Amino acid sequence: MITQGKKQARYVELHLSGGLRKRADEALEILRECSLCPRSCGADRTQDEEGVCSTGRLARVASKGPHFGEESVLVGSRGSGTVFFSGCNLNCVFCQNHDISQGPGGRKVEAAGLASMFMDVQNAGCHNLNLVTPTHVMPQILEALDLAAAQGLEIPVVWNSGGYESVKALKLLDGVVDIYMPDFKFTDKEPAARFCDAPDYAQHAKAALKEMHRQVGDLEVDENGIALKGLLVRHLVMPDGFAGSMEAIRFLSQEISPDTFINIMDQYRPCFEARSHQDINRYPEDRLIIEAKEAARLAGLRLDGEGAFARGIRRLFIL
Repeated sequence: MITQGKKQARYVELHLSGGLRKRADEALEILRECSLCPRSCGADRTQDEEGVCSTGRLARVASKGPHFGEESVLVGSRGSGTVFFSGCNLNCVFCQNHDISQGPGGRKVEAAGLASMFMDVQNAGCHNLNLVTPTHVMPQILEALDLAAAQGLEIPVVWNSGGYESVKALKLLDGVVDIYMPDFKFTDKEPAARFCDAPDYAQHAKAALKEMHRQVGDLEVDENGIALKGLLVRHLVMPDGFAGSMEAIRFLSQEISPDTFINIMDQYRPCFEARSHQDINRYPEDRLIIEAKEAARLAGLRLDGEGAFARGIRRLFIL
């Protein structure tokens, strides 16, 4: 869907009403016995006890700035304003960002410092604020968003997550997040258990996708093809069909929306601990990638880089 003119980011109105600060306070209470994600590890992160995500009270940031390697509808001509958070609630053995998601790095930042980073990417001219791996630091993000909104932050917020989300926690983001961009990694228990230690991944990801779509609907872009609001799903094709691509496509087209915007990613490579798993220590078969993209087209899904969304926009993924 193409929307004419500028659209106000959803969190601005919530900030003006005082609702954003209230959401931050509610989210911070969850940290006392953490259940922000389906792991519900129970760590008291308000006392700096680290949960499964290896994160205590403060968010850790690995990097920030304009990024030109994201989906075309996010990048446009000025880049997507990414803030990469350290730590993760999934810990995938094949993670391509394992040095960030599973390492001890990143700088701890207070809410004011994080708000300043958000303003930096807006001042750099980025089209959006792209929060990468945000699930485990939702309360810290809400605190910072409220402060940044008071300073004039107004660009759309992108929730760039692994898809392993709690619907209860997601409801705190209703009216805050403009663009949801979750991974849809697995549709079966066995590979999710083996490669992410999350046998319940599919059930939680499917529930999260429904909640995300309920909040923001199908992806809307402006007259230049830049995303303003809506759902954008990433699906990484894996060797031997471990990702369950056909079921992922069926679910999105039949249980979310036939107009769902999807990026079927073909860049899987064996890295990190994947080298110790013989069945994923290789690139996926070409036919699996071709079949997944063709199935998505036949289902009517909107693919990144194709169709009306891509007109006049530099293509960053070859489909």
